[in-house]
Amino acid sequence: MPQPPKRLTPSNSALDLFGSEVRRYRVLANYSIKQLAAKIPYSPSFIGAVERAESHCERSFAEHCDTVLDTKQALAHLHDGLFGNKKDGFPEWFRKWPTIEEESGTLKVYEPIVIYGLLQTEDYASTLLFDDREAIDARLKRQDILTRTSPQPPRLIYLLPETVLWNDVGGPEVMRAQLKRLVDAVSPRLSVQVVPNGGIHPANQGTFTLASLPGGEEIAYVPTAARGIMMDAREDISRLKDKFDAIWTQALPAQLSIDLINRTIDERWKT
Repeated sequence: MPQPPKRLTPSNSALDLFGSEVRRYRVLANYSIKQLAAKIPYSPSFIGAVERAESHCERSFAEHCDTVLDTKQALAHLHDGLFGNKKDGFPEWFRKWPTIEEESGTLKVYEPIVIYGLLQTEDYASTLLFDDREAIDARLKRQDILTRTSPQPPRLIYLLPETVLWNDVGGPEVMRAQLKRLVDAVSPRLSVQVVPNGGIHPANQGTFTLASLPGGEEIAYVPTAARGIMMDAREDISRLKDKFDAIWTQALPAQLSIDLINRTIDERWKT
């Protein structure tokens, strides 16, 4: 039996509002997602992601939907109002995630390429973001949740391969400061654990973050080369939780991880 469509709350975000309107006009026109996809140059999976507020779309998507669904340009007009000139340092498809981070009781992160964004120094972030001041400020602002007093910060469990400590982002000075930031960030509510080089686990494919909300809801964020995707389907969450646990079994304990990071600073990033 097919799952019912994800319930949206249009007041939650611009993506929720736009997705709910696409779905409403599609249903009013008596089109299934597959039938709509057959008439516009977008896949059923992409249309579904837009409707579930998991993906941003370009204005051309709204224009194609308007034509097929005979909405008299309602979706294009809505797209202009919601997304036309909006800028806050985040790409549109990421804008919901900082709110999820703020509301989370626990964040479990696996990041195999670079240091996790909530723990980046300004210079490290600046190198990765090509000195885009707006994007840098937005990333640093997200980090406020780790030092807030009320409500208490989320419990953050951060796993990373040892090779992330070796990747040169910005040169020795930047790397020394960044790795010291990792060491200094450790607290009763924040752990950093390193998977030694050569550890075998099933998640070398890429980054993912699991957020557990106070009400028991679980949401994942998975970046791709094109955009990030938010997931809340039970099967997806279960699969990612299994992967995280499998990686966790290969990670060094917290204190041994800190010792390894300090050795890497002294041995690899001398200035």
